[in-house]
Amino acid sequence: MMRRLLQPFWVLLAVIFLIEAWLWDHLEPIVERIVALIPLRAFKQWLSERVDALSPAMTLIVFAVPVIPLFPLKLVGLWLLAHEYWLSAVTVIVLGKFVGVGVTAFIFDVTRTKLLQMAWFKKTYEFIMAMRAKAAALVQPIKLRIREILRGGGDGWSSRTLRLIQRFRKSVHEAR
Repeated sequence: MMRRLLQPFWVLLAVIFLIEAWLWDHLEPIVERIVALIPLRAFKQWLSERVDALSPAMTLIVFAVPVIPLFPLKLVGLWLLAHEYWLSAVTVIVLGKFVGVGVTAFIFDVTRTKLLQMAWFKKTYEFIMAMRAKAAALVQPIKLRIREILRGGGDGWSSRTLRLIQRFRKSVHEAR
């Protein structure tokens, strides 16, 4: 009974987790392109050489520090929300999210090898990857159902409604 009540909560958490993972996966190549355009490739090489000389614990600091300057940006977003500047708030928060994930992906790419040398970090990383797989498995049937509904297959009311909308659109386009 309790498990059934918590199912929507777990699905929501899984969706949020997968959105974060999707952002990470899709921003990493964008960051790579930016690195190629701006002289960040040389910076990445320089940073990689410095990280190689650090201990894994010091590498953790290198991984954590670049995200700290983004914290005030999030506070600005919250202030804008509190003062009902909705569009500005959403823009600042989304921008902060993209920049944060992009910077984190960039730095993690440089520091991953050293960070994974720490047993607790490796276990945490493996746990997060396992949770990502679990979240994907939890959300997969819902994604398939949504795709099925959007295709208009099936006999449910939503499928019939979508088929009706498709027929209406087709008749409007044919009338032109």
